[in-house]
Formats: sequence, C-alpha cells, structure tokens
Amino acid sequence: MHSVLQNQYLLRWKETGMSSNIAVIGVGSNINAEDNISRMLKILADRVEIVKVSQMIRTKAIGDENQPDYTNGAIKIITELNRDKLIGTLKSIEDELGRDRSVPSFCPRTMDLDLVVWNGQIVDEDYFTRGFLRKSVQEVISS
Repeated sequence: MHSVLQNQYLLRWKETGMSSNIAVIGVGSNINAEDNISRMLKILADRVEIVKVSQMIRTKAIGDENQPDYTNGAIKIITELNRDKLIGTLKSIEDELGRDRSVPSFCPRTMDLDLVVWNGQIVDEDYFTRGFLRKSVQEVISS
C-alpha cells in the first residue's frame, strides 16, 4: 500500500513540474463538527490549495468512548509550505477554532488536523490502524 501511494503521488507531482508539495491532512471534530469543519475549510483555503475533500465519516471516539461521535475525513492539498511550516499552520488553525491543548489526548475536540501523507509518503502511523482514515485518504488520492 505504501509504495502504491508513493508512486501515485510522485507521478502526479512530476507531471506538474512544480516544486509544490502534495499532502493529505486527516480531519476530525466532535464539538460542533459541521460548523467547525466548514470554518476550517475556509481558513485552510486561504493558506493552501485544496484539491479534494473526502466524504465525512461518523466514527466512535477512540480512547474515552464516553463522548460524542467524531466526524472524520481527509483533505488533499498542494502547498509551497515545507512540512514543518504546514504542521505549524495546521496547529494554528486548530487553535483558531478553539482547540484546548490543556486536556488529555482523546478528549472532545473542536478540530484535529494531522498530516497523514507528505509527497507520497505516509507520515502518520494512525493510517495503518484506523480504517476510516485509510478510506478517506484513498478517496482523496484517487483524483
């Protein structure tokens, strides 16, 4: 699977002839998810080029299941940002949407944005253990 993803991305990246980076971002929210995801997409579109957004999938919370279900998906983007600056941008968007970093992991979140694929390489191990994430990533890389 890893080499298939990498080959698809590298081929498309080479075809563009650009020095841009192609990435897939995992999205999750279980606090006002519809509104927060909509707001996040508007903010993100001001900072990178959004190529494709997956369908959003409702999932049970991981860890503490005594909380609302999550809405999860993935976004394929093109950006001139390097990897570290993109991660910083994602954290900034989470903060702008009210992400509370003082609570333990697996608590309810207004927004969770994770870099999953970077120029064809899977960079988030959750890809291998979360079927909903694999499904969403596959959906956006197929374009």
